[in-house]
Amino acid sequence: MASRLHVVVFALACAGAKLACGAPPPPEVFFKDPDFELTAISPSGKKLAVASVKGLERTGLAVIDLAPGNKINRVAQFANGDIYHFAWLDDHRLLFSVGDVANVRDRLSARPAIYAANSDGSNLRQIALWHRHLLNIPSPTAGRPTERILMAEIRGGAMVPVWVDTRKDHYTHLKQLDAPPNTIGWMTDSQGGLRVAFTRDKDRQAAYWRAPDSQVWTRLYESGLLSVPFSIEGVDDAGGLYVTRSGSSEGHHWLTRYDFRAGKPEDKFIVETPGFDFEGSLVKEDGGGRTLGVRVVVDGETTVWFDPQMKALQDRLDERLPGRVNRITCRRCGEPDMVAVVRSYSDHDPGRLYLYQARPPEGEKAWRPIGAVMDGIDPNQMASMGLHRIKARDGRDLPVWITRPDSATGPLPAVVLVHGGPWTRGTHWGWHALPQFLASRGYVVVEPEVRGSTGYGAAHFRAGFKQWGQAMQNDVADALRWAQAQGLASSNACITGESYGGYSTLMGLANDPDLFRCGIAAFGPTDLDLLVSGSWWVSDDFSPAARKYTLPELVGDPEKDAAMLAAQSPLKQAAKIKAPVMLVFGEEDRRVPLAHGERMRAALRKAGNDPVWVTYDDEGHGLRNFSKRVDYARRMEAFLAKHLGPSNP
Repeated sequence: MASRLHVVVFALACAGAKLACGAPPPPEVFFKDPDFELTAISPSGKKLAVASVKGLERTGLAVIDLAPGNKINRVAQFANGDIYHFAWLDDHRLLFSVGDVANVRDRLSARPAIYAANSDGSNLRQIALWHRHLLNIPSPTAGRPTERILMAEIRGGAMVPVWVDTRKDHYTHLKQLDAPPNTIGWMTDSQGGLRVAFTRDKDRQAAYWRAPDSQVWTRLYESGLLSVPFSIEGVDDAGGLYVTRSGSSEGHHWLTRYDFRAGKPEDKFIVETPGFDFEGSLVKEDGGGRTLGVRVVVDGETTVWFDPQMKALQDRLDERLPGRVNRITCRRCGEPDMVAVVRSYSDHDPGRLYLYQARPPEGEKAWRPIGAVMDGIDPNQMASMGLHRIKARDGRDLPVWITRPDSATGPLPAVVLVHGGPWTRGTHWGWHALPQFLASRGYVVVEPEVRGSTGYGAAHFRAGFKQWGQAMQNDVADALRWAQAQGLASSNACITGESYGGYSTLMGLANDPDLFRCGIAAFGPTDLDLLVSGSWWVSDDFSPAARKYTLPELVGDPEKDAAMLAAQSPLKQAAKIKAPVMLVFGEEDRRVPLAHGERMRAALRKAGNDPVWVTYDDEGHGLRNFSKRVDYARRMEAFLAKHLGPSNP
């Protein structure tokens, strides 16, 4: 199983592709929901379940019989909810989650209810409501049905496991569990055996291990909320534990096993991802047996196969579809009768789904197309995306993504796109709607992974602590100046982003007025004191624990850092903002309430800079409704064209 991955930046395909003449694709093409995306092969490999919204208002579930004729049955379709997670219980029955994710006012309807139904749509029944969370569906195999699923009930802030019979109303609570106090989460093996318990008490967190055939919980670690010594990635049925720990001077976390005898992670790594933290999952054979490989995201996604048959298939597939990510999901993986679904995608193409049958039915080919993930996207009209490593002004390594029309020559007007979070990874190589939409309008899109972002090592993450508006903001400016120096971007630039990116947009206009001609700030906090302290008069969804233990360390202490928080609040810096501004907010946003926007609009008006003001009813922290996503895109397009000038690549 020992394998090492050394990263090379993906060689981008379609180098010769040119943008089509005439008008670019309309916003509807970019911002619609995917037509096909989720698929699952039945245990026998004879049926394929597909979630699809194609031609419908809501995402439904259908099953395709892979025998000749390809008979299709619609399993379930709801008028007031979308199906967004499903799995086979056996070869004839499916389990799936349904929720109205676009409904932000009725929060109960937005939470998933769990249903089961036969593959022909019969015997539909509800299994659980929102107060139970799915923990595990024991892996089915041909001839062995899964009749029970493992869920967790919320009781007094704790997560209590319970077995639920999928065929009748029967619940079984686990006996002799003796869970560690303050358990808030679990990790199981493939058959639902509880192996890891995660606990939290005030500003401390811990993880505990229980070996197969044991009732004893052993502590793996205890740490502060922001100083976990290693991260737990998965378990196997043989009692193995996979973790990530630091493997470089920059604190990049890579995959290894946990050594129970030594009481620490092993020194030898299974997968190394230089320049990136490990982000991925184990790929296991049917029934949760041996590990076949590791799926991992570096600049883009790749799979490191330990199984020689799967590696050979991957090599043939990558040769057949070059310059793309070709993700294989299979049943009886590597066996002579293997069945697989391949999602093949690139930066130019959201993806296409293919079916592979090692033993196809008579008259059928081994490879068959299923459909495009998003119908209507012409890869020849899309732009290339690439990752660059530059140096920030203080010498810190700074990852920067550039999306640029293939036909462009010379510098283009730039849109700097700052990701939200900020304690998350911004993006990865592939097709992404907003950068592609902006590139289709003739702009080069600059996306910095500012310090404070995750995925690029602990040092990069921690370098962003208490640096809102300061070193983090310098990274944004440094990324644009680098793109200009490279001849990729012209001196005409605007800045935009959502959530933290909306905050960064406003601070960019205040700190670097010479760089930006305009800014579009969406769903962004404008008052850092309100963010870290909260208010009796403004309700949001930050927990008391977050305000007591993590926000003071990540953003600033409301008392000790009061002066800094004021200096780095766009609300207090409104007089410095001279460029045109568009403010966009959701009227039902509970992460960044509308009060942030209303106060910022008043401050800008007082400073003589009346912003374009856009709010969306029935929307929260981001836009879930398709028509409103399109409306926002059209407003963005018009605003940028007005202040950056028309640009046709």
